[in-house]
Order: sequence, then structure tokens, then C-alpha cells
Amino acid sequence: MHLLSVNIDFSYDPIYALGVVTSFQRFMQGYSPESDKPSIFNALCQAVDGSSEKYHQEAEAILNEAKGLSIVDFKDKLTHVTDNQVGEGVLWGTFGAIAANPKFKYSRLLAIGLYTLLMEIDSDLLKDEEKRTETIKEVSEALKFSPEKLRKDLDLYRSNLDKMQQLLTVIEDSLEADRKKRASTEGKTSAEVVEQTETPETQQSENNV
Repeated sequence: MHLLSVNIDFSYDPIYALGVVTSFQRFMQGYSPESDKPSIFNALCQAVDGSSEKYHQEAEAILNEAKGLSIVDFKDKLTHVTDNQVGEGVLWGTFGAIAANPKFKYSRLLAIGLYTLLMEIDSDLLKDEEKRTETIKEVSEALKFSPEKLRKDLDLYRSNLDKMQQLLTVIEDSLEADRKKRASTEGKTSAEVVEQTETPETQQSENNV
């Protein structure tokens, strides 16, 4: 984020904000304590003179706009994004500004924001490699990005998410195994204590009763 913020061609936009928020949420899964996450994200934003509240608000606003779109509508509007005929709203205003800026600074966080929007519009489409590749190409052409660069960045993002999920699964399995082992050990210890308290004298006394 810092290297981008000092780049002369970089300009903040809501899609980038969505990428920042999403990547933080996804890659901080499993972090403990959960209550520390807001302060960490706030510090991250403040480090680049940003506002965590602004990031969250604009990310949510642009994501809400995407919820009402079908993938067909999205692609159709995207092809006319520079014609000023796609309607109002943060989403299309942002797309229009990106497409119209010949010096726009592409970033991996922006790519994650785009991917998050597509996930909201049609998550099933992104599971199909052929359709995903085709959609990425169409988005790249409309926004004047390198299709290959966008595809590679999103493939890396998807791969990292998979690895993160696998790691979380391994950690959870390990914690569960440790809990079971601890419970078993505590059970054995309790049984041994009870057995030790049942001395021959105690047992004889109980028999006499």
C-alpha cells in the first residue's frame, strides 16, 4: 500500500478500497484475538494517510451496487463504460474514471477488488476456468489493463486463498487433536486420583458397612 501511495500515477478509488478490505479480511482469518483486527486495520490505513472508515464505507457501497447486477448486464455496461450511458453510481463512475485515465496505475489490490465484485455478481462463473478467463479478458480490455497481468495476479490470489484455507484446516485439526488429548489425559488423571483414594482400609470399611 505504501509503495502505491507514493507513486505519482496512483489514485485511490472504491474498487481499490474493496481490494484492501477484502484481502485484509481473507488473510486475517483465524487471527486471534478477533477484537484486535479493527485496530490493526485502522493502523494499516493510517500508515498511508487513509481512513479505515472510508475504506469500509466505500467498499461496502460499491459491493452493494454490484449485488443488483447479472453478469450479462455487467458485461454489457462495461463495454460502454466510456460512453456515459451506463447510469449513475459509484461503481460505474469508478470504472469510467479508470478507463478514461491513460496513466491509471494498476495494482494487485485493485485486481482483488475486481475479483470480489465478480464474486458478488456471479460466483459460479468464476469456478469455471474458461468462463473466468473470458471474463477477465473482457474486463481488462474495457479498463485497458493487460489481460495476462490481471489473470496472473488473480490466479496468485486464488492460490494464496487456497493455501490459507488449507493452513487454517491443519491448525484447527491440530487444535482439536490437542483438545482431545488433553481431555483424555485429564480423564485418566482423575481416574487415578479416585483409584488412589480407594485404599484397602477404605474398601474394607465400605464392605463392613
